[in-house]
Amino acid sequence: MGRIRLRPGRQRSLLAGRPWVYRNEIGEVEGDPATGDVIVVADARGRYVATAFYHRTSMLAARVLSRREGEEVGTDFFRRRLLAAWALRSRFLDDVSACRVVFAEADGLPGLIVDRFDRVLVVQTLTAGMDARLDMVLDTLTAMTGITDVYERNDGPVRRLEGLPERRGPLRGHPPDRVDVREGAVRLTVDLARGQKTGHFLDQRDNRLAFGRAVRRLLVEPALDGAAVPPPPPRDPGGPAAAAPPGACAGPPAVPPPPARAVRVLDAFCNTGGFGLHALAAGAGEVWFVDSSEAAVEAALEHAERNGFGGRAVGRVGNAFDELRSLEAEPRSWDAIVLDPPAFARGRAQLDGAFRGYKDLNLRAMRLLAPGGLLCTCSCSQPVTWEMFSAMLAEAAADTGRSMRVLERRGAPADHPGLLGAEETQYLQCHLLQAVD
Repeated sequence: MGRIRLRPGRQRSLLAGRPWVYRNEIGEVEGDPATGDVIVVADARGRYVATAFYHRTSMLAARVLSRREGEEVGTDFFRRRLLAAWALRSRFLDDVSACRVVFAEADGLPGLIVDRFDRVLVVQTLTAGMDARLDMVLDTLTAMTGITDVYERNDGPVRRLEGLPERRGPLRGHPPDRVDVREGAVRLTVDLARGQKTGHFLDQRDNRLAFGRAVRRLLVEPALDGAAVPPPPPRDPGGPAAAAPPGACAGPPAVPPPPARAVRVLDAFCNTGGFGLHALAAGAGEVWFVDSSEAAVEAALEHAERNGFGGRAVGRVGNAFDELRSLEAEPRSWDAIVLDPPAFARGRAQLDGAFRGYKDLNLRAMRLLAPGGLLCTCSCSQPVTWEMFSAMLAEAAADTGRSMRVLERRGAPADHPGLLGAEETQYLQCHLLQAVD
């Protein structure tokens, strides 16, 4: 087994929980390990720190597999890690029919991403070490989940950085290119072949559901005595409401609730429409889906139509910054706005530009909100900390002269866990704000 020695003091971040070693932290390489080999990481004095995958040329020279000295990293090791990952999802998720089964370093399997969409697994191997062990991984995944149809989405830029060839398509069994899944009350079609990443952004699943609940609360009209009067239940796209069980007391005739007001929602950077669809399912009167991708807007409108919301969905193809700017000239306001842009910063050198971009975007959205309106604003930029994003939101609110309440601060769900000591793994932020005035 090859071995690397770190420069003096460079073991501290690893001991604190960081799961990788940068090339400039290495003092010496012993044994001429090849890319994808399992190696020992030692401190400058030769003391064991971790066991890791090695890469000869990548900036991330080593990715931690184990912190137990002497632990054998073979087939049984990877099988145990995969079983532990599946056990986590089975325990902490109410529904595992559409979830992330393996999340790379967070599950002790660096470079391995596995998503489940109904009866199909979508796999990415983003490190040479995991790519070389793909067949063994698939054997375990199939036995573990009972799913035999596997689709490969190894077509991203990370593969190129690792010096790995790009591949995409069916890997095992006969997976389709498109799969239907259910997310709460919404039915979605996941495009495994052409969708972004693995076809669908599962990390925002719980945040989309939370946004739908928040929109539903906007529809509750407070009575004069302060009690809440519930709106009529939303239409169930799956069929009529369930009948009362036999023998159930019918009770007095139901009093028709007051009509819900027509809540208007703007879903910017909508992708295939997740946030806006949950708003429609909650009873929103109108949702605008805005994205620079025509295919994304078409997919969002198709989803709205399939769920029975077509008459309340509007598509706008365009740059979200430009669309928000043009909407400022119109007299009407919005009851809820979603901002879920792609990452504005991939590294620390881009943080200043990211701050300005996020601020401009959120400032314009705040100006468009009606009093009491909701702003659901997100960041998936790894270098952007919670403190930085909160400071940006405070500056944007101050510049607009609006007072904004913080209702919720949310991250990724349990199937996308982060690691203490590695802030980059806690990349997703979702802030739910309300305009006070």
